[in-house]
Amino acid sequence: MVRGEWSRLVATLVSDLGDLTLAEDAAQDAAEQALVQWRTELPDRPLAWLIVVARRRAIDAMRRDAVGRDKNDLAARLDERDRHQALTLDEHLDQTIMRDEQLRLIFACCHPALNTEAQVGLTLRSIGGLTTAEIARAFVVPEPTIAQRLVRAKKKIRTAAIPFTIPPDDELLGRTDIVRSVLYLIFNEGYDASSGDEHIRTGLCDEAVRLARLLAELTPDDPESLGLLALFLLTHARRAARVDRGGALVLLEDQDRTRWDGAMVERGLDVLDRAMRLERPGPLQIQAAIAALHDEAGDAAATDWEQIELLYRRLRMMTPTPVVALNHAAAVAMVDGPAAGLRLLDDPLLADRLDRYPHFHAARGRLLADVDDRTRSRAAFERALSLTESGTEQRFLRARLDALNDSAH
Repeated sequence: MVRGEWSRLVATLVSDLGDLTLAEDAAQDAAEQALVQWRTELPDRPLAWLIVVARRRAIDAMRRDAVGRDKNDLAARLDERDRHQALTLDEHLDQTIMRDEQLRLIFACCHPALNTEAQVGLTLRSIGGLTTAEIARAFVVPEPTIAQRLVRAKKKIRTAAIPFTIPPDDELLGRTDIVRSVLYLIFNEGYDASSGDEHIRTGLCDEAVRLARLLAELTPDDPESLGLLALFLLTHARRAARVDRGGALVLLEDQDRTRWDGAMVERGLDVLDRAMRLERPGPLQIQAAIAALHDEAGDAAATDWEQIELLYRRLRMMTPTPVVALNHAAAVAMVDGPAAGLRLLDDPLLADRLDRYPHFHAARGRLLADVDDRTRSRAAFERALSLTESGTEQRFLRARLDALNDSAH
């Protein structure tokens, strides 16, 4: 419950306080108090309760640390607002927080004074509510590296007095690329949770879809914003089929397609068509087109893998990232056979860059099993198992290892 309200809580506090660190500290204090008090009784309006408690914590902190009139005046104003607005606070959440404060905080975190990695990491923490460990897994880097980036970013925000406001129109488009990157990573963490027993964090996915829709409304002539929304819709439409009723992971080719959300697929296809009509193709539109090819196939056998492989090849030219290379290799394996896919995955540079990425080793394990190399397949699956903290993926990988062991006897 608390985690689901984190982004709206922080966005509201930043709007009031103008200080990201103070807002996050106050939000954390309120969350800790909620974990204790909500055990016995859940408030009627959880978010309103959190905001009121967090504001009071912030007021207390500012009064303790105030070194001048400005902070004292701010504390007094917040205290006055707290008394008069606490009971009606949540009446305007959808009109203000959802459509204004969260989006403003995203654009603020993506300030050009910060480098790209700091922008993304800061926004994932503040808006996505991701932990430092989850952000590290999203970037495929060690956790201490991310922790240092976040500390440096917050320090720069304080010293440079970066304002938490939506930039003027002439600066807006300059930030949309990084905003899309942030939303992309938030959605990915929700759709394929990197830790815990819940494989899909539906609330996080819904949040990313909602914010992507707001971004598309804000930049209606930007085909990549439309491409992002289309990609989310076309992917999220499969959420109900990604795990079976027993909680086990189900691969795309084995999913019950009758459980896919047909209405969401249609909305995604419509948004993708609007993006393509603008005739400025980009990486997100290509990924959405790949998702569309999967969604439009009546069954796994009908999937147009040749077209998907061509799209991944084009995507590699636009965004030559290790994860795109991994996905391209999987598509090559479907078109030209597992040995062809393995040759791409065995590239030393790619293997080194993805050595701590469990999906890389799981993909290798699967292709090695397909070419009947059980020993190396088992080693790859064991490596993947050692890296993942997702309970659902751990169970899936153990099942794969058990199947390999059974086939050896």
